[in-house]
Parts: sequence; structure tokens; C-alpha cells
Amino acid sequence: MLCIPALGSEAASFGAGIENSQWYLASSVFSCTLTHEVPGYGRAVFQHRAGENLIFFLESDIRLMKAGRASLNVEAPSWRPGATPRPLGAVSVSDDRRAVTVETARAMAMVEGLMSGMAPTVTSHARYSPEPIRVSVSNINFPATFGDYRTCVASLLPVNYDQVQRSRIQFKLDSAELNNADLDRLDKVIQFVQADSTISQIYVDGHTDNSGSRIHNRSLSEERANAVAEYLIANGIAQDMIVARYHGERYPASSNPAENRRTTVRLERQGERRGLQRADADFDPSKNG
Repeated sequence: MLCIPALGSEAASFGAGIENSQWYLASSVFSCTLTHEVPGYGRAVFQHRAGENLIFFLESDIRLMKAGRASLNVEAPSWRPGATPRPLGAVSVSDDRRAVTVETARAMAMVEGLMSGMAPTVTSHARYSPEPIRVSVSNINFPATFGDYRTCVASLLPVNYDQVQRSRIQFKLDSAELNNADLDRLDKVIQFVQADSTISQIYVDGHTDNSGSRIHNRSLSEERANAVAEYLIANGIAQDMIVARYHGERYPASSNPAENRRTTVRLERQGERRGLQRADADFDPSKNG
């Protein structure tokens, strides 16, 4: 059971008042971020990245909270006494600059509280004091900015860079044909590349299993790479951005032959490390768009 020391006059409380409560929106097709300055503590942030869900976090340049657990409640602000607080449970406190992160469901509950005039509050053990620390998020000026935030979210891309940086297109045995799921995945890559001017190169690497001759496998891997490259070009990607390569069975991704019948698509941004050029670079399916 979470046990935060009882609050008293010595509790360190941080929160904006009516006179200095501001919310700032940073919007793009890649991310929508609502930032609220918490005087004396740092920042409270609601963030929605393309392809992901809303999260909330507290960050501070000074580590004031003790690592462990904290309580999260939606409470009445000082200028609105009498409203019943709503407990949202315990949250983890880390030693990082971003001390507290709240997942989607409770972040949305915090938004609902702010929209109804309440103040989400995190209460934690202090790092340097026996008294607890309270960080309150002010609802003043939140509703108007949240309207602009919702407009931003409606315009987000369906994926973010982490999700499309490496993509894998699987093929059936001895086939170089793209199916509808492949085309949908490639459409997301295309949409992202067209929105992100920092993408400088796209590596398209064709592969096969080892069931055929080396000559056949080399030819088949070329067909697979070209099928993907030609689709990208036909749908607006500049040809000089694409580096298509064909490797036959040389770089197996798995001992399972079906997983080796593939074309990988790797995006590279300007100034990014060049490791992604390698055709045998490790592939992380969790980042597949």
C-alpha cells in the first residue's frame, strides 16, 4: 500500500496560481504537446505523438522527488474548496529528469478533471526532506488551449519515425508480389517521408530464404527490392532518395525460412549515424510501421 506522509504546513507545494497559470501548445503533424510551467518545480506536459496515445509527464531540472511511488489525485484547487477529490492511484517516480509518467487512461482522467475545473496533483516523498512534495497542475487557461490541442491531434500522421524507421515486407515462397497489407504499410512510410523533410535516404534491401540456387535467389531478391522501390517511386518518393540492394540468402534474419523472404525498408535522417546502411543490421519488429 502506498503511504505518503500526512500533509502539513511544512509540505513543499508547487503549482501555478491564477495570476501565472499558462498553457503552451507546440503542434505539428508529428506531435502535439501541451506544456504548463509549474513555478519552482518544472513542467507538466501532455503529449500525443503520431501513431501513439496521449501521455502525461512531470519533468524538472532539479530532482526534488524521491524515487519510488507517489499518489495521483484530481483535487479541488485552493480557490474552489469543497469539491470531492478523485484518487487515480499510485504512479512510479524515477531518478530521471522526467520523474513521473502517466499512461493514457489516467492522463485522460486528468484532462477530464482539468476541463471540470479541478487540479491533478502528484504527492511524493521528497528527496532531501521528510516532508512530502505536492505538484499541482492548474486548470486556469487549460480549456481554451485544449481545444487547439484537439485540432492538432486530428491532423497527426498515422505513424511516427520510430515506427517507420525500419519496416519489413514479407513475401510468400518464390513470390515478389505485394499484398494489400504491404501496400498499406508502404503508404504509411510514404506519408511520413513526404511530411519529414529531414529524411535523406531510403534503403530498400531484398532478401530470400536459402531454398533456391544462389543465382535464382539473387534474382528473386532483386525483384522483391524493385517491387517495393517502384511502388515508393510511383507514389511520389524521389528516385534519388532510394538505394535498392539485393542480397539473395546472404543475410538471414531467422532460422525460420518464412521470415527471410522479405524486403526491409530503412529510413535515414540527415546527420544520423550511418549504421542503418548495413543490410545485415538488426531488425526490431516492435518498430515496424
